[in-house]
Amino acid sequence: MSETLEILTTGIDERFPSLKRVPSTCGELTYEVPIAELLEVAGALRDEAVFHFEQLIDLCGVDYLSYGTDEWRGEGASATGFSRGVNRHLPQRHLGEPRRYAVVTHLLSVEHNRRLRLKAYCPDDDYPVVPSLTGIWPAANWFEREAFDLYGILFDGHPDLRRILTDYGFVGHPFRKDFPLSGHVEMRYDPVERRVVYEPVNITPRVLVPRIIRKDGRYTDVLTGARAGDE
Repeated sequence: MSETLEILTTGIDERFPSLKRVPSTCGELTYEVPIAELLEVAGALRDEAVFHFEQLIDLCGVDYLSYGTDEWRGEGASATGFSRGVNRHLPQRHLGEPRRYAVVTHLLSVEHNRRLRLKAYCPDDDYPVVPSLTGIWPAANWFEREAFDLYGILFDGHPDLRRILTDYGFVGHPFRKDFPLSGHVEMRYDPVERRVVYEPVNITPRVLVPRIIRKDGRYTDVLTGARAGDE
């Protein structure tokens, strides 16, 4: 971590002792914020001169359903041939633990040339709600509408929370992990009725994982640590 981020980390740890630092593999400073303190922390990060994160550059939703614990689903695919998406080193989300949905906010301090990420988990998986940040950073308006549209996350205090990407009559939230890849309905323009009509999906599901895994010496050597020419 750079000296600049070390200074920022020290300042945040002293000012907000309840925040939990999240390990990052990309060198970005990330903190988990208790949902009840989100607005207070966000306001301080914007207004206090030592931080001065005057700009919100992104906000997105995340669905952690079976994160790091589930294998890719596919018809007739082996669970032993290639990596199946399971990472035993990741913290597992236990059943009944309300940490499925989270909102991640990306902040920028132009004055100090620093970046910071805040992650807040929704306290209820069945009714995910977080406070809206539009009163602190107005730029959060459309980002929060996108997270609501795609993940179904509600933002308490948002001035105009409605869909922004999907169709007016769309049902469900397409970025949720349990939403079907082919959707529920398909739409087309009917020249006879002269309007858009909705019909059941007739797309044949595709399997995007290998159905057949063959032995290949090119990869066997790599897995066993053997080198070309070894006896």
